[in-house]
Amino acid sequence: MTDPRGFLRIPRRPVPPRPVEERLDDWQEVYAGQALLPLVSEQALRCMDCGIPFCHSGCPLGNLIPEWNAYASRGDWQAAAERLHATNNFPEFTGRLCPAPCEDACVLAINTDPVTIKNVEQTIADEAWARGFAPPQPPQRLSGRTVAVVGSGPAGLAAAQQLTRTGHTVVVYERDDRLGGLLRYGIPEFKMEKSHLDRRIDQMREEGTKFRTGVDVGGELDAAELRRRHDALIVAVGATERRELPVPGRELDGIHQAMDYLTYANRVQEGDYAAPPVSAEGRHTVIVGGGDTGSDCLGTVLRQGALSAVQLDINPEPGEARPDAQPWPVTHPKVYRISHAHAEARGREGIDPRLFASATLHFEGDTAGHVRALCLTEVEPAARSPLPGTERVLPAELVLVALGFSGPEQGSGLMEQLGLTVDGRGNFARDDDFAALAVPVGENGPGGQGSPAGAGTPAGQAERTDGQTRTDGVFIAGDAGRGQSLVVWAIAEGRAAAAAADRYLTGSTVLPAPIAPRDRPLVA
Repeated sequence: MTDPRGFLRIPRRPVPPRPVEERLDDWQEVYAGQALLPLVSEQALRCMDCGIPFCHSGCPLGNLIPEWNAYASRGDWQAAAERLHATNNFPEFTGRLCPAPCEDACVLAINTDPVTIKNVEQTIADEAWARGFAPPQPPQRLSGRTVAVVGSGPAGLAAAQQLTRTGHTVVVYERDDRLGGLLRYGIPEFKMEKSHLDRRIDQMREEGTKFRTGVDVGGELDAAELRRRHDALIVAVGATERRELPVPGRELDGIHQAMDYLTYANRVQEGDYAAPPVSAEGRHTVIVGGGDTGSDCLGTVLRQGALSAVQLDINPEPGEARPDAQPWPVTHPKVYRISHAHAEARGREGIDPRLFASATLHFEGDTAGHVRALCLTEVEPAARSPLPGTERVLPAELVLVALGFSGPEQGSGLMEQLGLTVDGRGNFARDDDFAALAVPVGENGPGGQGSPAGAGTPAGQAERTDGQTRTDGVFIAGDAGRGQSLVVWAIAEGRAAAAAADRYLTGSTVLPAPIAPRDRPLVA
């Protein structure tokens, strides 16, 4: 345990980012270089002897936060890295990208500032790599079973690494030309440099995971045929069906989906383009959508040299304190938060670039068919209905639609070829959605036709395992089954799907399953 009185004498001091003026001139991470280890170790001392560490429940991975805080406070980075990796395959990703609901669940957050858990996590992960504490872990023996993983985002990569390390032969199929999914092309370089992703993929290759890029499963490669080639198949394609903005003028040039825009910017960093096909340079830019993707767009347009940048959020501006209706520790509160991109846009004037409780009415264009203005209105908070007399016009020469995603991509061929169905939210349905259907062993269940000999249980029938679909041996992981969510949920989903697939293949498993398909964060 750490100093039981550390939180009383040590104030919260997050790792400081680089100055705004400096980081807007490049695409390097907001936090450059290694964190100051004495600062991080001191902050870890604030982890109190709280008895019940509610931070565990704030994170779907069940991270052992007090344990690695204790080791970090003593500078024992090897032990800290071991405890961190015990529950999280990719802490260098989550330490950079996760909004840290664990900090909102910290006991200190009841009436003071929580422990800087995210900073400590990232530092431990970075120190593990720098000191050689994250070596490849190839299996001691192979099982003789093969698993195909479709999709190389955080869920697919986590599932693949877990299954490879337990002895199965895993092949990851990715439609894009590079691995990583949204980690590669959706996350800007200034949030996470892709060297971290490449390093982890290299580790997985050394462990034995095989990768195939440029393969469109469901398109050029029949998904049913891929299932027949392998003993199990995990679908981890994410939720990439983009929400649209059906208002007059949407067809004008200069209005783009946010993910297309971010992909272009990331491909510039990868060396595919000298300049992005769509750029905010010298343009009045409006971002429609107040979430993380919108914030990523904001940081990108600022670095490209936008003439102005405004972000529209249909939600009302939240307060700075946790509302009573969003109780600690079970909810991630909706409070006023400022991302690094928001801080960059505020500049010296301190003006928030966001317009809260605002919705788009229509776009206006010029005679050439290019967008020139966006007409918006304020909305009533509860019903989100327009408030008469609040209309206004913003100059807009580039508009980025960042309204999130509604589920897996439609028309990909996966659903038809694998016999998948969708739930009420438009995501691929899993066994938990079918009330754990019981199927006879020897027919379509574990140990039956198309399954490895000896798999399943010796009883007359077996329940489908968590995460499996109605199609034998096909599992869903990540946002494809959950809907758009956080990176920690994706990794937890991948670990759970790996445990379910391993149990299906061998009849039992020692792999952890941190969540079930129906688990959800509580929201007010």
